Amino acid sequence: MTIRVLTDSTCDIPAETAAQYGIVIVPAYINIDDESYLDGVELSRTQFYEQLPGYQSPPTTAAPASGTFAEAYKKLAEEGAAAIISIHVATSLSGVLNAARLGTEMVEDVVPVTLFDSMQLSMGLGLLAITAAKAAAAGKTTAEIIAMLEERRSRTHVFAQLDTLEYLRRSGRVNWAEFGIGTLLQIKPLVHVYNGEVEMRDKIRTSKRAMAQMIQYAAELGPLESIALLHTAATDKLEMFRQQTRHLYPSEETPLVVEVTPAIGAHIGPGALGIACVTA
Repeated sequence: MTIRVLTDSTCDIPAETAAQYGIVIVPAYINIDDESYLDGVELSRTQFYEQLPGYQSPPTTAAPASGTFAEAYKKLAEEGAAAIISIHVATSLSGVLNAARLGTEMVEDVVPVTLFDSMQLSMGLGLLAITAAKAAAAGKTTAEIIAMLEERRSRTHVFAQLDTLEYLRRSGRVNWAEFGIGTLLQIKPLVHVYNGEVEMRDKIRTSKRAMAQMIQYAAELGPLESIALLHTAATDKLEMFRQQTRHLYPSEETPLVVEVTPAIGAHIGPGALGIACVTA
């Protein structure tokens, strides 16, 4: 039975990697002023991050329409998919999975679709989607893949070092009192995403110390099975970041280095670094 994997653009899987594993990515929307753009299709990451500091109003994001999911499911069925696993950004953070659920109701007589809440974002979701696609290619059943994803989800973490609290403030994701403290101290907040929860771990005053602490948190998880490095227009920091995280890499793996989608970057701003990882 041919099983295909579908996800959304918050997964941050590079296009060439998605093509390699046959993963279909449905784009979310980025709303800037009065215009809406398909994430990763009509708005490049470079363009977005260059223009982000100058936007008059904070960009907002929106889930794909349920009909968009339905069309994607139908297309996969036409291509020969006997079943689909649709895996998405955490429901605690976005309405994408609900839109996908409504989409499944439109195709219930066409192809069986199994929905899965990654309880993650960015490459935390991406690593799970890649796992599902590899398992499907290896001939695993839908039930076997879902069981694998549930177990692996419990071992998946994302850490992020933000360069500023400004964009969280703009998007309403941090309160004014906390923003005031952050401005006063010029902090570099550290965030941990796990099991659908976003926790602000630390508020560190320098980028160098924040990077070191983030790497230490990942190291404390123990040996890693998979890892991806993340950034938002932070190319000037990437070489140092690669060098300082090298001891974390699984011996057989060269990690993906990914610039985070505007659908997430709108809330965290440029200059951020992150680690998505799965413990061994």
